[in-house]
Amino acid sequence: MKTSAVLDGNHWIINGEKKFITNGNIAKYGVIAAVTDKTKGYKGITQFVIDFEETEGFSVGKVEDKLGIRGSGTSELVFQDARIPKDAILGDPGNGFRQMLTTLDSGRIGIASQALGIAKCCLEESVKYSKERVQFGKPISEFQAIQFKMADMATRIDAAELLILRAAYLESNHKHFEKEAAMAKMYASDVAMWATVEGVQILGGYGYVTEYPMERLMRDAKITQIYEGTNEIMRVVVARNLLGKR
Repeated sequence: MKTSAVLDGNHWIINGEKKFITNGNIAKYGVIAAVTDKTKGYKGITQFVIDFEETEGFSVGKVEDKLGIRGSGTSELVFQDARIPKDAILGDPGNGFRQMLTTLDSGRIGIASQALGIAKCCLEESVKYSKERVQFGKPISEFQAIQFKMADMATRIDAAELLILRAAYLESNHKHFEKEAAMAKMYASDVAMWATVEGVQILGGYGYVTEYPMERLMRDAKITQIYEGTNEIMRVVVARNLLGKR
């Protein structure tokens, strides 16, 4: 982490940049992590609550032009000698890293749910189109090859939903859920990406054009395998828990 915060009287002076921030181009408030004590490593990271509109030295940087989730802005946040009040700390100084890890676990349940919604929409569109599209004198829903694709979609989607519900249940009951959240996020996002590929195949040429929603679902699904921790990292988290290396 390169963003720093230095105490100057009754203010913190923040310098640095944040990349790929969801809704960073429209947000009024944000929680920002910065290094407040370089000598303490990760224990020297503190989080701050910042009013972007009232902070001098803050600006929105590059707004990304993305493959998918284009309805949500993603941007840089730039801090150049930005001054914020001394009491803008979230929680205790030096506890920022732990706060971020806790937030990530919860966030992964949210990303898994996002992926699940995309996958469910894909299945709904596939079923709808297969009943309407007539080929060789009958709807393509009557062809076994199409039926198998949709049956596999439905099965994997239900499995993903159950993983998500388990993780959410554990969190709601204040139990350890790091492994379960990682499993749900990893599996649900993989299912979403796979299902949209199959959905495009079911729609054929119409799956590849913007007139139908399937191509958007495919583009939106991809990010769920990447943000809030890539699925490669999710597998590391699961393995670490299995091996007792939390």
